[in-house]
Amino acid sequence: MLRYYTRACNFYYGKKSKILIKNKKSLPLNGNDFISFDRIQIISRNSKKTIFLSEINGLPEKIKKKVKKDLKIITKPKIFLKDFNFKKVPNIMGILNVTPDSFSDGGNFFTNKSAVKQLNYLFKCGADIVDIGGESTRPGSKTVSSNVEWRRIKDILGKIKKKTISLDTRKSDIMEKGIKLGVKLINDVSGLSFDDNSVNILKKYKTPFVIQHSIGTPENMQNNPKYKNELLDIYDYFEDKIKLIRSKGIKHNNIILDPGIGFGKNLKHNMNLIRGVSIFHSLGFPILVGNSRKRFIKDISKKNDSKTRIGGTMASSIYLLMQGIQILRIHDVNEVKQGIKVFNEIVKN
Repeated sequence: MLRYYTRACNFYYGKKSKILIKNKKSLPLNGNDFISFDRIQIISRNSKKTIFLSEINGLPEKIKKKVKKDLKIITKPKIFLKDFNFKKVPNIMGILNVTPDSFSDGGNFFTNKSAVKQLNYLFKCGADIVDIGGESTRPGSKTVSSNVEWRRIKDILGKIKKKTISLDTRKSDIMEKGIKLGVKLINDVSGLSFDDNSVNILKKYKTPFVIQHSIGTPENMQNNPKYKNELLDIYDYFEDKIKLIRSKGIKHNNIILDPGIGFGKNLKHNMNLIRGVSIFHSLGFPILVGNSRKRFIKDISKKNDSKTRIGGTMASSIYLLMQGIQILRIHDVNEVKQGIKVFNEIVKN
């Protein structure tokens, strides 16, 4: 049976958004009047149609019912995770890799002194949360043992105090140790598939977590990844993963979705995901995107230096902001925050 998906599109921002909502010409995204939309795209595996909200009642009954159900989810406020303010779009997750081999900043913050300095710098620049990782998951990287991973991050985690910290790990024992030290969010790039005990730990501590989509493992994920339709395949993956997690006893809604840019995707996949990313709003959870310094920037610009991809990061960040993405995972927090402030000032009046 043909299945239909609803993607909010044609967004408005700032004062214009508020006026349109007041005049019932657009609907607020996640209850936030700063950003709203007046069209939707109805997508199936073999068709795509964009209509105005005013045209919904003219749809066939079955499709109309599905669209109205999705719109209730898309417009519902995101209220959870006290450390995030989803009235502000987007929140910024700074990146701190305490590794010798991460794709962009490997080795830069490998000592405790340099890691603490960078942690403080990211928050000073305006990061809402910082994601700390002790294992590289770049394409081609190999798994490290729990002992090695914990040895890399234990000192910096011991100094987080009241800072809002996310832990980038695939291992349940690392998750538990981090949570006990005050970690507020678990970011598992495997979508909780690497370690069968991860769900039990998140259930035990009721800790919020990120479900990321990826294909295979970091060692092989870029070996000719294939999809029937990357946007819809990943949407279905999230639906199935959420059902599975709930069946294992996690009842809370403290879940964030990450389509996993660069994790088992080529340039075409990544571009289609970014273009259509607002489809994931109809799943009802905040969306996180890790676009920072990713390979798609190199593929487009034809320049290989992963440390100087700020232009591509900024361009994609503004586009993602304009699609209502709630969290951006960023290396260059100062520069991206600056760009967002300028954007917000432009659309304010």
